[in-house]
Amino acid sequence: MCSAPVVTRFAPSPTGYLHIGGGRTALFNWLYARGRGGKFLLRIEDTDRERSTPGATAAILRGLTWLGLDWDGEVVSQFERRDRHAEVAHQMLTRGTAYKCFSTQEEIATFRAAEEAAGRYPVFLSPWRDADPATYPDAPYAIRMKAPRTGETIIDDQVQGRVVIQNATLDDMIVLRSDGTPVYMLAVVVDDHDMGVTHVIRGDDHLNNAARQQMVYDAMGWQIPIWAHIPLIHGPDGKKLSKRHGATGVEEYQAMGYPAAGMRNYLTRLGWAQGDAEIFTSDEAKKMFDLSGIGRAPARLDFKKLENTCGHHMALADDAALLHELQAYLAAAGRPGLTGDQTTRMTAALPFLKKSAKTFPELVDKAEFLMASRPVVPDAKAAEALDTVSRGILKSLTPQLQNANWTKEALEPILTEAATANGIGFGKLAAPLRAALAGRSVTPSVYDMMLVIGREETVARLQDASH
Repeated sequence: MCSAPVVTRFAPSPTGYLHIGGGRTALFNWLYARGRGGKFLLRIEDTDRERSTPGATAAILRGLTWLGLDWDGEVVSQFERRDRHAEVAHQMLTRGTAYKCFSTQEEIATFRAAEEAAGRYPVFLSPWRDADPATYPDAPYAIRMKAPRTGETIIDDQVQGRVVIQNATLDDMIVLRSDGTPVYMLAVVVDDHDMGVTHVIRGDDHLNNAARQQMVYDAMGWQIPIWAHIPLIHGPDGKKLSKRHGATGVEEYQAMGYPAAGMRNYLTRLGWAQGDAEIFTSDEAKKMFDLSGIGRAPARLDFKKLENTCGHHMALADDAALLHELQAYLAAAGRPGLTGDQTTRMTAALPFLKKSAKTFPELVDKAEFLMASRPVVPDAKAAEALDTVSRGILKSLTPQLQNANWTKEALEPILTEAATANGIGFGKLAAPLRAALAGRSVTPSVYDMMLVIGREETVARLQDASH
């Protein structure tokens, strides 16, 4: 095992948004490194110049930042390191672990077709592998790695276990194309080696790449990292996660109103477990997280469980931080931001609002009473509570409220006496009060609403509703 300080990396391709699966991979790498005092590095694998875009890179960085994942040092561009990758390919030539191959595409296709016709595995065997340099033509050539022709390549994977690949099924991989550009499989290894990566934690769709990449490490005499290939995320139906299951991009989840702390907690538990730990902070996760806790089976996205996890984190959140994240959610969702007065009221209301909301849209919905402007128009159900008798009771309440101390202790006896004097229970009084104050039949506590919006606004709303 590797005894060096832990260095992990996340290396996405900038061809679109940050996928939720990529977000979890980044999170696992971040937790593993941060929990061991190591480094978490970020590399953008932008060698595909046609598909890579600056906008996609920016979206990846935004997604990671929203998730709360910080990285060490500068973001590395794989494309900018292409000269270094080519240099290593030539070093392999010098070491005798690679060779110049002058075979044309047509020759390779003809060879493979003949192998298939003979019922053999169509692995291309280059005639230039052991050729005398004196026979080299004056023509373009690719550099191919000299892969072992016999035996097995063994991947000791921390998640998948011992994976055995028959070397006879692998051809001599091109490491440098005839136009002088390095291939992705070489670039990944060179970058990971140069960046000092000790643990490669990535999706198991890369497991087949590990055998070829391990051969590059061997060809250069470099230390092989510890491999950990994690299963992909599936939808609730057990099929590979796609748009038909709902949101697949990390930023979509911010716009849908999930708090970042809840998202981190949920993604950590998605395919990883330690005992019966379900709800935990990121600091707790750093201490607990280990590769041995990652399961081999694909994890299923469960939106109900995600909401419940987020609800716990909302209730536990620091009010100032939650208000800041609420404002960021409103911007991400394209909704109007809070005005100065609304911010003041929201600050006062958060201690009770956050206890029953699982997402920011739920929080905003419960905060409708403090967002509303006069006159408050009740919805159909709330309007039913504003009959002639109820409006009369509200009208009689207003002078008492104008002179009351504005505390729950002072307001409770006033409302209780009003209910008793009219021969009704408090519940019957609360309904028209909710309609007048919030325009809804389901709201936070009447007292909480009155204290948040204040005496003047409370009295004004009751007067509006009693006419």
